[in-house]
Amino acid sequence: MAAIINGESIKNLPWQDKPEGYKYPVWRYTQNPVITRDNLFMANSIFNSAVVPYKGGFAGVFRVDTRTRDQVIVTGFSDDGINWNLSEKVIFEGYDPRICKIEDKYYLSWVKLTPKGTVIGVAETADFETWAEHEEACYPVARNGVLFPRKIDNEYKMLIRPCDRGHTPYGDIFIQSSPDLTFWGKYRFVMSPVKNWEMTKIGAGPTPIETDEGWLVYYHGVLTSCNGFTYSMGAAILDRDDPSKVLHRADSYLLAPHELYETVGDVPNVVFPCAALVDADTGRVAIYYGAADTSVGLAFTTIDETIKYIKDNDLIG
Repeated sequence: MAAIINGESIKNLPWQDKPEGYKYPVWRYTQNPVITRDNLFMANSIFNSAVVPYKGGFAGVFRVDTRTRDQVIVTGFSDDGINWNLSEKVIFEGYDPRICKIEDKYYLSWVKLTPKGTVIGVAETADFETWAEHEEACYPVARNGVLFPRKIDNEYKMLIRPCDRGHTPYGDIFIQSSPDLTFWGKYRFVMSPVKNWEMTKIGAGPTPIETDEGWLVYYHGVLTSCNGFTYSMGAAILDRDDPSKVLHRADSYLLAPHELYETVGDVPNVVFPCAALVDADTGRVAIYYGAADTSVGLAFTTIDETIKYIKDNDLIG
């Protein structure tokens, strides 16, 4: 088994083994979706949300589009990662949050809306009750800001996708660095959309998982068809010491919108991964993803299955 550097125990999350005869590396929780608008009063939809192990259970930050269609972020807690109690208190306006534990703090990154476009907000907490906001990490304009769970070469690192002022994505993933979570720079290109299932744009998803093979990164890729966008989940492995270097990258998606709750919703045909929880002892991975911009789904895999799939279908060589 590939050695996992930054995993935590997720044994109290109900695990489901791969269905018999199923050939692919990622499989869905049979009771999906796990979070819907029914979890919170005044929610039109809840999706693109992130989860971390917390005090023997789980904590999360959730994108809520309200019945006024404001885009806000709230917190929530769960004993088993399936049944959630979400707060009605808005902690920030914006959307598509990620949550990353660095040492003893939890860092939220999310898309903030400004008159000049979308920027990456950053805030920290120790208890998911009180938050201290940092300077914006990219201004202007970016989306999909995802922190690494430790410093690399004594610097914080964040994956981003720059956009233009008209909100049209350039489509590429870059990485930026900071000595203090305040001043960001040293921008480096990571990877571009290639073809077919991710031909239009790509963006970082969950917090990268550190293994002895490199940083395992799940991300979303977007296809443009005659019916609009289709968002699917892919994966790549980045160099541990220089994560701007892509070592391996799957040429095909790991999970695409095939189920009804993924193909029908406010934005049809979306699988948008935002959190990947890995069990350090077993290598099991639970992935939370937004489904059709309407609900949150849960999928399972293992570190070894993902890495094998990437290498067996390697775009790099």
